Amino acid sequence: MKKLFVLFAAVMMTASVSAQNTAVTSNYFGDNWYIGLNGGVATPTKGHAWMKDLTPNFGLRLGKNLNTVFGLALEANAYMKSACDGKGPNYDTKTFIDATDINLLGTFNLSNLFGRYQGKPRNFEVIGLYGFGWGHIYGIDYKSNALTSKVALDFTLNLGEDKAWQIYLEPSLNYGLAGWTDALGATIGSGMKYDINNSNFQLNLGINYKFMTSNGTHNFAIEELRDQAEIDALNAQINELRNRKPQVIEKEKIVEKIVEKEGGVREVKVENLVFVTFAQGKSALTADAKKALDEIAEGKHVQIVGTASPEGSKELNDRLSQARADVVADYLKARGVKVDEATGKGVQGTTSNRLAVVYVK
Repeated sequence: MKKLFVLFAAVMMTASVSAQNTAVTSNYFGDNWYIGLNGGVATPTKGHAWMKDLTPNFGLRLGKNLNTVFGLALEANAYMKSACDGKGPNYDTKTFIDATDINLLGTFNLSNLFGRYQGKPRNFEVIGLYGFGWGHIYGIDYKSNALTSKVALDFTLNLGEDKAWQIYLEPSLNYGLAGWTDALGATIGSGMKYDINNSNFQLNLGINYKFMTSNGTHNFAIEELRDQAEIDALNAQINELRNRKPQVIEKEKIVEKIVEKEGGVREVKVENLVFVTFAQGKSALTADAKKALDEIAEGKHVQIVGTASPEGSKELNDRLSQARADVVADYLKARGVKVDEATGKGVQGTTSNRLAVVYVK
């Protein structure tokens, strides 16, 4: 058991170091929570006919990802009537729910630990779980309590464009460490230890839903870190703008030529444009942005172009600009506005163009 604790501590330390190498935009207490349901079957690992007289179970899991690698989860599982009838740790207690097991688990995203987080969850991930719990056997003639421990692997699929849903297949070993007694009051096992003869093999299928975070997604977003040279360059640009003489721009003189899909060229005046601004690295609509979009009448046709500022990689900016165009399009569609096109153009120019431009036809 001592070796297992040492291994557990080593994995936690490695996870912590790896997570620090991937800075994320925010990690408030209310961020990165998820809830899920699971169910499957369990059977004694030893001393019983393998995969016969299976014990059905169902459970509820509430978790929080503390960073891109490490998290915590509270899980409660209920085990229904078993036909094991006194063999191994499972008993038929003559009640609908034979036993419950409540565990506090540490979760380790092994895919991010060894492959680094790329700004969005992978389609397939492997997640390790380890922790301790309290097990209780219900019965008419007797009851039993014990310290338990769970070791598991989740083979996870992240679904949807936002990766808000997860489904996972979870094989696990659930140990009764100490405290179990049989129907006659005799202690099962000898002392507190990981004894394969006092364990269950369990196979569950589960689904999790990840709640929306403060960054406007259902997952971590990578912080765009800057070095001192970039900061100095930005300060120089700010000072240059401060020293520049103000210029008066007449709206009537600002026109843009766009090529329509049907062919031909249409002149676009500035009064036909609605500008929606975003915070750096974000694609969530602010209250002011929604107020501006509410001015567009129901039934109008619009084209939307999302842009991003030069900071960050091209891949990230292309994805961010498209997300900005999409969030504006979704908001307008919900209000009955006809969206003909919503396109992310990535970086446009050399300044901080964190915009979505709506052309009202």
